[in-house]
Amino acid sequence: MKTLSFSLIACCLSLLTAKAQDRNLSKDYKKIHEELLLIDGHNDVIIESILPGLDIGKRIKSGHTDLPRLKEGGVDVQVFAVWSDDKKWKKNAFKHANDQLDALEKLLQNNPDKIELAKSAADIERIHQAGKIVALIGIEGGNMIEENIENLDKLYDRGARYLTLTWNYNLPWATAAAEEVKTKGDKGKGLNENGRAIIKRMNELGMMVDLSHAGKKTFYDVMEISSKPVLVSHSNAAALTPHYRNLDDQQLTALQKNGGVIGVNFYSEFLDSGYKSRVEKVFTKNHQVDPAKKLSLDKMYAQLTKKQRQQVDAPMEMVLKHIDYLVSKVGIDHVAIGSDFDGINSAPIGLEDVSKFPNLTKALLERGYKKADIAKIMGLNFLRVLKENERK
Repeated sequence: MKTLSFSLIACCLSLLTAKAQDRNLSKDYKKIHEELLLIDGHNDVIIESILPGLDIGKRIKSGHTDLPRLKEGGVDVQVFAVWSDDKKWKKNAFKHANDQLDALEKLLQNNPDKIELAKSAADIERIHQAGKIVALIGIEGGNMIEENIENLDKLYDRGARYLTLTWNYNLPWATAAAEEVKTKGDKGKGLNENGRAIIKRMNELGMMVDLSHAGKKTFYDVMEISSKPVLVSHSNAAALTPHYRNLDDQQLTALQKNGGVIGVNFYSEFLDSGYKSRVEKVFTKNHQVDPAKKLSLDKMYAQLTKKQRQQVDAPMEMVLKHIDYLVSKVGIDHVAIGSDFDGINSAPIGLEDVSKFPNLTKALLERGYKKADIAKIMGLNFLRVLKENERK
C-alpha cells in the first residue's frame, strides 16, 4: 500500500514537473522562435504591394507584409511568389513575370542591409548569418513560361527556385485542380508530353516542382516522373477541410513516399469548413442583400467591418489541427509553412500578418511539440527539399 502511494506521489510530481517545463517553454517562446530558421514558403506581396509601387522597406498600413513586420515575425527566409492571372495575361505573361522580378530586385537594391536574394541553400546560410532577411523566388503559375522551356531556364537564372505548375486554370500542358473537379474521368487531364519535358527539365535545373493548385491527375503524373522530392507550397488537409486546393489522404501518402513537403496555408476557407457559412451569415445580417446580385465570398468578406471579420476568421486552432493531422499522416519531416499572406483576405485570428509568426511557435509549444520538431515545420523541412533538388 505504501509502495503504491509513493508511486502515485512520484507520478504526480513527474506530471507537475512536466507541466512546469511546458509553462517555461511557453514563456520562452520568443527566444525559441528567434533561434528557429523560419522559412515561409509562399507570400504574394509582390503583386499585392511591391509591383503597385508601395515601399515595403518601410512599414505600410495595408496588406500582410513589409520588411519591418517580417523582422518582427522572425521570418528568416521569405519566398516571394510571382503570380499572374491566366485570364488577364493570356499574352505577355513571361514579361509580366519579369516585371515583378524587376520590382523585387528594386526592393533588394534599396535595402541591401536588410534583405538579399538567395539562389541556393548555401546562399541562405550566408545571408542568414549576416543578419539579413533571405529572399527566395517562387513562380506561381506555369502560364508565365508560355510553354517555352527556355523561359523556364531564364526564370531559374533570375533566381526562381520553384514553379507552381498551374494556378486555377488549365494550361495546354497541365491541368489545374479548380478545373479538374468540374469533370469526371481522366480524359484530357494531367500532363501532356511537353508538360513531362518541363518536369524533367525542372529536375535537371534543381527547381522544385510545386503541386499546390495542381489537379489530381497532374499531381500523380508528376509523382511518376519526378526524380526529386516535390513541394506543395500552400495547401492543407482535405480530410479536415474538403476543398480542391487541399490534399486528400491518398495524395498525402504519395507525397510522403516521394519525400516532399506540404506547406500549411493560412487562408480561412482552406482551414475551416465553417468559414463560408459564417461570412454569409454575418454579411446577410449586417448588409442589404440584392437577390439579383450574387456576390462572391471574397466580395462579401471585403464589405465586412474589422469587428465583423474577426467574427468569421478561422481560429488559430484550425491551423494547429491541420498541422496535427498532416504530421499524423505524413510524419514530422514532411510538413512546412506556406502562409499565402497577401494572397488571401481572411487570415486566422492570432496570425493576422507576418509579424504574428511567434504566436504559432507559442501555440505549438503549448500543444506539446518539441523544439526540434517545431524547427522542422517552421523551416528545416523546406530547406531539405530545396537542397535535395539542387544540382549535384
